[in-house]
Amino acid sequence: MSTVITVQQLSKRYGTVQAVNDISFNVERGEIFGIIGPNGAGKTTTIEILEGLRKRDGGLVEVLGLDPQKNRTALNEKIGVQYQATSIQKKMKVKEAVDLFSSFYSRKENSKDIIEILGLEEKMNHFFGDLSGGWKQRVTLALATLHQPEIVFLDEPSMGLDPHARRELWSIIQLLRDCGCTIVVTTHYMEEAEKLCDRVAMIYNGEIKALNEPRLLLDEMAVNYLSFYSNEIDELQLAALPGVVKVENEEFFFKVFTETMQQTAYYLFKHCEEHAISLTDFKFEKGTLDDLFVHFLEKGKKDERIG
Repeated sequence: MSTVITVQQLSKRYGTVQAVNDISFNVERGEIFGIIGPNGAGKTTTIEILEGLRKRDGGLVEVLGLDPQKNRTALNEKIGVQYQATSIQKKMKVKEAVDLFSSFYSRKENSKDIIEILGLEEKMNHFFGDLSGGWKQRVTLALATLHQPEIVFLDEPSMGLDPHARRELWSIIQLLRDCGCTIVVTTHYMEEAEKLCDRVAMIYNGEIKALNEPRLLLDEMAVNYLSFYSNEIDELQLAALPGVVKVENEEFFFKVFTETMQQTAYYLFKHCEEHAISLTDFKFEKGTLDDLFVHFLEKGKKDERIG
């Protein structure tokens, strides 16, 4: 693979708020790269700097060898952007929108292929305002890729979609990648990032907290846990076991997050044997990106209280 996006020590401030704080990452050609985190984490600011829509305060940014801040016009021919909200008149037909957006680019030979890939043939004479949320997302994705861009930026593409439409969109995004596009996507849906992205950068308070393949992130971070039911043990006893990071308890169903699952399980069973405590439905569980997401949220709030 070759690197198509390079970000080094990127920073952006709005007044007293440090929206992006000295972040660095690369995106490789042909991958789906996710920028994930809670609302207000700095995701949209980061992606808008990469697109050339917003000026950075510091750092180096190269997209396809171009500086977005200095070469925005040249870059626009090589990238596609699907915004959180694309303004299309309700009474504009899909075909009219496609023709209008095609006129913006010198490269247009891909439009029929994109319409076919996205299954829009039957919708071309429909008014945009009459479409469902899922079909509107397909249309705006088509408008972002009519000129066969090398990189497509998607900012919260599945926001507001129902689960079925969201999964359909994931399939389309993967198909675009298979057709040669590099995809950069922001999302706060952790399931979306876990199922869709080859690598993810998790941002919190403008800083990258984790960066890797989703499955490797979960192996690296302490988000694996032991689960079981018991009404004979309390959270303080569990928190004192070796390796334990956090304990969750909901109506006697415990999740014991640990850095050393086997060691913690050994001492858990030893403690239960010594004190005649019963456990039921014991399982070793692998954490998800949702668990990692919550971990950083809780850690951030704890650090803020301490600060």
